[in-house]
Parts: sequence; C-alpha cells; structure tokens
Amino acid sequence: MAFQLWETLKEAITAYTGLSPAAFFTILSLALAVYYVVSGLFVSSDHLVRDREMYKEMEPLPPPVQLGEIAEEELKVYDGADPKKPLLMAIKGQIYDVSQSRMFYGPGGPYALFAGKDASRALAKMSFEEQDLTGDISDLGPFELEKLQEWEYKFMSKYTKVGTIKNSDGSSTVEPTETTDRDIAKPAEDGPSESAATKSVEAATREDAQE
Repeated sequence: MAFQLWETLKEAITAYTGLSPAAFFTILSLALAVYYVVSGLFVSSDHLVRDREMYKEMEPLPPPVQLGEIAEEELKVYDGADPKKPLLMAIKGQIYDVSQSRMFYGPGGPYALFAGKDASRALAKMSFEEQDLTGDISDLGPFELEKLQEWEYKFMSKYTKVGTIKNSDGSSTVEPTETTDRDIAKPAEDGPSESAATKSVEAATREDAQE
C-alpha cells in the first residue's frame, strides 16, 4: 500500500512539475533552507532591538541627589512622570529614592500611586484609597503603627534617604532627638561642693600649724 502511494506521488510530481522526484525534493529542501535563513535574519534583528531596550533599562542609575528639607508639594514632581528625575516617596516625613524599584513605584507599577507622596498612612493601613495617601498617622492603632514600622525598616535598609518633608509652617516633620538626663550634668545635691571641701582642708592645716 505504501509502495503504491509512493509510486502515485512520483507520477504526480512528474506530471505537474515536469521534474524528477529527486530534483523536486532537492529544490524543495533548498527553498526551505533559504526560508529559515531569511526568517532567522529578521528574528535576529528583533532580538537586537529588544537587547538594546533591555540594555537601556539596565543602565546604572545616577547616584541619589540629596534634597534636604522640601515641602510636600515639591515632592509631587518626583512621581516618575519625568524619567529624567529620581523616583521618590516618603514614610513618616523621611524621603527615600526608590528609583531602583521603578517597576513597582513607577508609572504603571502596582504601587505607583505612592510615588511623589508621603504614603505613611496608606502603607500602615495597606490601603490604596486616595484619602489615605497622606503622612497623617495621628489616629492609627498599635497594629497599624507596627505595620508602618516594618515598612520603614524595609525602606531604611533598601533605599537611600535623600531628604525630609517640612510642615507648612516651615518646621520639619521629623521629631528632634530628645535630650536625656544622662546628657545633662546635674549639680550635686548632697554634701559640700568641691570648693567648700578645699577651704575646710586649708583651715584645718592652718590650725595644726598654729598648735
């Protein structure tokens, strides 16, 4: 059965192409080889384009720029809309450069709405609501504050701090470090002072000399 089919195929090739079966299959093989070579060239060019794009994305980021104290309104320009500017966000008034995680915090990323803002409240509540995109954490509970602390530790260990947010009155949102009792030298409350003790010793010495 297979032999009859092969003979029928050979006769059909000869009848329709005027070529012998050997010549027909040789030409067919050459045509397929040319097709694969040409298609491979086009695919390679596409790969080159993709490689160039990936190379651009993998270019080293510029070093973080220290901003110092800025207003919350000024922070909004660093939301990733301008690719030439660093991508920044803040937690508890501390501003961090998150440019290395642009896929998460940049335009189109899952946390893009946090960029250019103090997202303390939203991170503490794990909220994506517009009203929670603020640094106000005054009414949060212990669990939410603990969650916010975890986020802050993560940012401190992974990203570079580049500034702080100042309040509308010009003061910093970061609370100053309190001076403890250990940093303040307390005068002695009990017993004579050093000068009084010295005077007592001198008086006793004079009395001994007179005797």
